[in-house]
Amino acid sequence: MKTRVTPVVFFLILLASAVPAQELLTATAFFDRVSDHYGGIEDYSAQITITNEDSVSYGTLLYRKPNFIRIDFERPEDQILVSDGERLQVYIPRYNVVLSQQLRARSDESLAALAGERGLALLRRNYSIAYLDSPAMVPLEDQSAEMVTKLRLNWRNTGEGYRQLVLSIGEDLLIRRITGVTADYREVQFDFRNVEINPGIPASRFEYRGPASANTFYDFLFEGEG
Repeated sequence: MKTRVTPVVFFLILLASAVPAQELLTATAFFDRVSDHYGGIEDYSAQITITNEDSVSYGTLLYRKPNFIRIDFERPEDQILVSDGERLQVYIPRYNVVLSQQLRARSDESLAALAGERGLALLRRNYSIAYLDSPAMVPLEDQSAEMVTKLRLNWRNTGEGYRQLVLSIGEDLLIRRITGVTADYREVQFDFRNVEINPGIPASRFEYRGPASANTFYDFLFEGEG
């Protein structure tokens, strides 16, 4: 007995086969979609938590294109980190010191890599990109109601600061978490919450001068480049 395939049935078969094809987005293409989304962001604010093997820090993060970053920490209390893309300054109230470091060509990009379009372009160039397990959205962590897509980035050369990064990306294409494994196998985790897009943060927020009573140490990591 032969079954007739009517035009309507044939159309439904084509439609059913086309839907999975549209949903099959490569990891690199998905990363590019995230990068394009960040390309439309002029500035943002977020609550940031930084967790490593022996400490937890948190505070308010401000970001502004192209690579301006400021973190006002609640823990450690009153500590401040500011970068205008040319100089990184860290105020450590516990010791009443300001560490001021001129950034080398790649260091400023590495700092901004956690925050915006320029940093994502750097990751795209220097890391291979794959889904952590699959393209399917999964809970951010065990027993979490927040669903994310997880990408795994592996370094292409040993000159990068992190040998591996896992990006957890929400449905809104915003990075919710970055988990990094450093060159010496230490794990660092960055969590971003309550992200506010394009609130109009002025450039003056990234101008910083430490307290007059604080001692300032310049270029403490390496010789700055002019």
